[in-house]
Amino acid sequence: MIRAVIVEDEMHSRESLKNLLRDFCPEVEVCGAAGSVEEALPLIRATSPELLFLDIELQNGTGFDLLRRLPDMDFEVIFTTAFEQYAIQAIKFSSLDYLLKPIDIDELQEAVAKARQKQDKQHSKAQLEVLLASLEGRRPGASSRICLATAEGLEFLQVDDILYCEANGSYTTFHLRGSRKAVVSKNLREYEKLLEEHPFMRVHNSYLVNLREVQRYVRAEGGYILMKNNAQVSISPKKREEFLQRMAGLE
Repeated sequence: MIRAVIVEDEMHSRESLKNLLRDFCPEVEVCGAAGSVEEALPLIRATSPELLFLDIELQNGTGFDLLRRLPDMDFEVIFTTAFEQYAIQAIKFSSLDYLLKPIDIDELQEAVAKARQKQDKQHSKAQLEVLLASLEGRRPGASSRICLATAEGLEFLQVDDILYCEANGSYTTFHLRGSRKAVVSKNLREYEKLLEEHPFMRVHNSYLVNLREVQRYVRAEGGYILMKNNAQVSISPKKREEFLQRMAGLE
């Protein structure tokens, strides 16, 4: 069994999630539920849950306010929310799970299964730290960390260490400093959106580049981008003007 606490400000949503867990995730034991940050703090400290279902919008605060007041976080978190919002970007940036309401049974079971399989609590804490840092309103382009979920585990890296991303069907290969690579089972469009506040640009269907890592643009052979690591990256003719404008305006 995995001990869980539900933090959700609406009573009917709390009961609905309890019922879904009882009927479709029998391995989860709900130890308690709360509707606000102030109710949740003593409950979590008293029950020491292994899994926290956390609504983003709570009474008199947010789920993130709750996490900030729990510095010794020793549990997995699955966020719940009724709509896509700014915070979803930060959650994806940290490779944490979230469920949109009304909660889909298959997605719930998948999220619970992933939480059970995680063994490294330090990784979970690091993911939450990446999340909270991403919510601090840093200026676009500022150095920040991102968490990538690869087949080998979780990889935490600085956004500035990403040279470019390459599409490979439903997978994305991250080309990193030091000739390293990381392969993630998400498509390139997902990361194009996640990195839009940083100096990254989708220059081709297959490439998303860090503009700060561009060495030069070569017009020959139909045009291509030469990166600082000497990799050649194709550029779509439709993207050339925008690319040159963004390079000229790059600080």
